[in-house]
Amino acid sequence: MIRIIQPLKKIAYIEIDTHAEIAQSFMDIMEGSQSFSVNYYFSKKIKDQIVDNGETIFLSDSSMILDQLKTNNYDLIIIGTVHRYFNVFQMITEKYNASVIVHNINFMNTSKVDLIKSIFKSDIIFRLKLWWKESLFCASKPYQNAKNLLVLDEDLSLGKLKFLPIFYIKDYKKSSNLDSIIVIPGGVSQKRRDYNHVFNIIKNLKTEEKFTFIFLGKAKDQELELLENLSSILPSNISVQYFSERVSTNEFESWMQKADILWCPIQQETEFFSQKEIYGKTKMTGNLGDAIKFGKFAVFPENYLSKLDFIIPERENIIEQFNELKNTQFDFQKNYNKKLVQEKLEKVLSGLISI
Repeated sequence: MIRIIQPLKKIAYIEIDTHAEIAQSFMDIMEGSQSFSVNYYFSKKIKDQIVDNGETIFLSDSSMILDQLKTNNYDLIIIGTVHRYFNVFQMITEKYNASVIVHNINFMNTSKVDLIKSIFKSDIIFRLKLWWKESLFCASKPYQNAKNLLVLDEDLSLGKLKFLPIFYIKDYKKSSNLDSIIVIPGGVSQKRRDYNHVFNIIKNLKTEEKFTFIFLGKAKDQELELLENLSSILPSNISVQYFSERVSTNEFESWMQKADILWCPIQQETEFFSQKEIYGKTKMTGNLGDAIKFGKFAVFPENYLSKLDFIIPERENIIEQFNELKNTQFDFQKNYNKKLVQEKLEKVLSGLISI
C-alpha cells in the first residue's frame, strides 16, 4: 500500500513590535509539528529576546515585511501584535489570509475621533509619529480586514474572537524549598499591578515562618525606592528580592521554577492608548500563561473572574492561603501537556487555513 505524504502547510508568524514572549511560546509549542512549517519574521528587538531552537527566522521590520512575504506562498499569516505600523498591517490583511492576535479588545474598536483625542493625552511625540508615518487613524483597519481575530485566553473567545491555545506546562525538575518562595512576575509598576497593596501586606505580615518574596521584573522610580525601604524594615524571617535592571530570560525561568506560588496583584482596569481595558474581559494578563507554563497556582485579586481552577481569588489571610496552596497538588499535565496543546493548536490552525 502506497502512503501519500501530504505537504506541510506553510505559516508565517510576524512579530516586529512587542510581544516576544508570545512569539517564543508559539515557537515552542510548534516545535516538532508534523503538519505545519513555520517561518518567523522578527524585528531585531524581538529576535534578541528569542531562544532559537533551529527554527527558520528572518530578520524583518516594517519596511521589509511586505517584500519578504511576496517570495513565499503562505497558507496562513499570523500577526502577533498590531499596536503600530497600521498602514503595513492593513496591506497584509487586505492581500493575504491573515489572522491577528488581539491583546486589547477595546483598542481594536477605537474610533477615529477617540484616536485623535488620545494623541494629546500621553506620549504626544510618539503618537504624532504614529499618526504621521504609520497611519494611526487606520488602527482598526487591520483588525477589520483580518480573516480571523485570535485571543490567548479562552474566556475572551466570544463572537469573532477565536481561542489560540499556545501555553503548555514545561518539563522541569520541581524544587523543594525550605522557606516559602512567592514570586510576583512582571514589571514592578503601579500602572498595571497594585504593588502598593503587596507592599502593605508584606510590611504587616505576622508570622514566624520564613517567606521570600521575589519581585520578578524591573523595578524603577518610586516602586524601586519603596522596595529598598521595605527590605530594610522586615524581620529576619521575611525577605524581598528585586531587580533594578531587566530580568534575563534564564533568570526569569529559574525563579519561576523555584516558586511555590505566583502572586499576581493585577489592577482590574488599565489603559492602552488612553482606552480603558479590563483584565479578564477585554485584555489578557501574561500571568495566565506564566501559571500554565510553570505549573503554579496563581493568586489573583478577588475581582478577577476566571473559570480556571489554578487561578485562585486572594483571601484576607494570605499567609494561610499560601500555605494551603503550597501543600495542594494540581495536575497541569492533564490539560496542558505539550502533545495535547499542540494537537488543539494544529486543529485551530487548520481551521484558519480552510476558511
